Amino acid sequence: MNELKVLRAKDYPRMPWKNGGGSTEEITRDAGTGLDGFGWRLSIADIGESGGFSTFAGYERVITVLQGDGMSLTVDGQVTRPLLPLDPFAFSGESKVSCTLLGGPIRDFNLIYAPQRYAARLQWLSGEQRFFSSAGTVLVFSISDALEVVVDSNASQLGRHDCLQLDGNTGLLEISSNGPCCVIELAVR
Repeated sequence: MNELKVLRAKDYPRMPWKNGGGSTEEITRDAGTGLDGFGWRLSIADIGESGGFSTFAGYERVITVLQGDGMSLTVDGQVTRPLLPLDPFAFSGESKVSCTLLGGPIRDFNLIYAPQRYAARLQWLSGEQRFFSSAGTVLVFSISDALEVVVDSNASQLGRHDCLQLDGNTGLLEISSNGPCCVIELAVR
């Protein structure tokens, strides 16, 4: 049975980074507490200055700049392309990573998941979209002030940085949105 819930940005709990260098708003996760025990976790981080990232051994990460000029990452000694807003970048949670801000502070959007437990797909969509998913968990993250998401004829209204979470899917879902958003599909391996 599908469980559908809307998570509001104003309710996201704020927690310190594992390395103490900043803070994160946690959007949602599958299990666990603090920084342990989750199979996947979605969050927004505020990065005020260039510096190192926490390591998450056994996890993969996908990071996307939401606001600000952007950043470049140094991953295990290799400098990435400039990461501009809404340009996702994937890397290993075990890597030694630091960021260099391209301007002032930024906000970024993070998916961290355990690849041995979950297959993950993340995509940024613009404009009106309709797609189908068979993933067990589907997350739709809004980057507009007013987004309507319809899941099998059930409409939900999302504001900026709100997230729709659907768990327990066992079939093929029809999902549509009327504006820019990020869709994350997580399937148990």
